[in-house]
Amino acid sequence: MSKLIGLEEFLKLKNKFKEKKIVFTNGCFDLLHVGHVDYLTRAKQLGDILIIGLNSDSSVKKIKGSKRPLNNEKDRATVLAALECVDFIILFEEDTPYRLIQAIQPDVLVKGGDWPIDRIVGKDIVEANGGQVISLSLIEGYSTTNLINKIIKLYS
Repeated sequence: MSKLIGLEEFLKLKNKFKEKKIVFTNGCFDLLHVGHVDYLTRAKQLGDILIIGLNSDSSVKKIKGSKRPLNNEKDRATVLAALECVDFIILFEEDTPYRLIQAIQPDVLVKGGDWPIDRIVGKDIVEANGGQVISLSLIEGYSTTNLINKIIKLYS
């Protein structure tokens, strides 16, 4: 079974995971780096099943600007799927994963430490169902923007 699946397909499988703790996070994951791997590994440790809501190409452009993403959604999903800690990847077109979170109803909602808990999209849904919302600390100095800037500097 592919790790990249549609929301409807996941919802059909969800009954198999009734006894499992579902962890959800989301992002663009444009250039995968050690900060991402560390973050996703720690997110997985918070439950049994880690689902990534992956911003589609059009969603990334809306959020990050017309020059992004550097890697298309299929390539980004393929790289994420290679990580052992990732169980499922679901693409979403919207600016935020609110609709995904509402449909999935995760037990744990996780974002990186650059997101204060009160600004995490879907917090209301997860907490209303007795779940946890967690902002995980990030490894300092690692971000896709920093990596892009480093590459530009090297080749300018």
